[in-house]
Amino acid sequence: MKWYIAKRLLMLIPVLIGVSILSFSLIHLAPGDPAVTIAGEHASVQTINTIRERYGLDKPVTTQYWIWLNKVLHSDLGRSIVSNESVAKEILDRFPNTFELTMFSMFFAIVIGCIAGIISASRQYSIIDYSFMGFALFGVSMPVFWLGIMLMMVFGVFLKWFPISGRISMMISFQQITGFYLLDSLITGNFEAFFSSLRHLILPSIALATIPMATIARITRSSMLEVLRQDFIRTERAKGLSERMVIYKHAVRNAMIPVVTVIGLNFGLLLAGAILTETVFSWPGIGRYIVNAVNMRDYPAVQGCILFFAFMFVIVNLITDIIYVYIDPRIHYG
Repeated sequence: MKWYIAKRLLMLIPVLIGVSILSFSLIHLAPGDPAVTIAGEHASVQTINTIRERYGLDKPVTTQYWIWLNKVLHSDLGRSIVSNESVAKEILDRFPNTFELTMFSMFFAIVIGCIAGIISASRQYSIIDYSFMGFALFGVSMPVFWLGIMLMMVFGVFLKWFPISGRISMMISFQQITGFYLLDSLITGNFEAFFSSLRHLILPSIALATIPMATIARITRSSMLEVLRQDFIRTERAKGLSERMVIYKHAVRNAMIPVVTVIGLNFGLLLAGAILTETVFSWPGIGRYIVNAVNMRDYPAVQGCILFFAFMFVIVNLITDIIYVYIDPRIHYG
């Protein structure tokens, strides 16, 4: 297992290099000039050229890439063209917000999706099965931005149950230690801040969880149906075990490998920037940050975010592979 983990971590190097080349090329092919964006449309040519020279934008693209790559190898993602702040610091400042949103979304998706898939498989072709799978199809087909707006209108504007934007109420202040609002509010004993943060999480988490929840439900159902047709399940039933025992003790664990794969992929995708959700709910996370960076042609910020996303996605996939071993002892990485 140790050799496998070391091998996967070494494979991370060419992956990140490839991602860096691709992202650097695409961002420079995009229309627009960051120097003009910073200086303004009515700025003089001299001012624009001065800005280009200051940020190295007057150099050839290949030279710019090698300069940026050299900084990355020294743990420096550069400085934002717009704010002149360290890109690494700005990403790390926003990462706890994106991580908390992703964790809550995946919690909803895993719990509801797995339960719906297991019940659908155990009651195949029933009205419950058709209802759950119809809801799953609806969830996969629904645009996230539309669902987010509908949730804001119904539960935020009309019913006034939940706030529609932001991370915490502006009237509440508390000491930040780790950057994770829920954890910091519990550590400091500020329960008002805890419940305010929790209420702000509900609507964006539901909007973000809809597609993963639907995918997990469908995969769980398919995997469960395949396992329930296996010979060892017939043997367990022949021994006189109750249907509940057969399903929850024997079938579920053997059906989890495809489900864990889907959970890992979706967790990586959500963690790599819930761009639409964060934009709709004005969530101060990495997704919203990269949208603003793209609009402002902030090359270092965009490149740093993409590199960070690729790193997190590979790490999540590695953790998923390790979980396989604990679910199915027959799996062994030599």
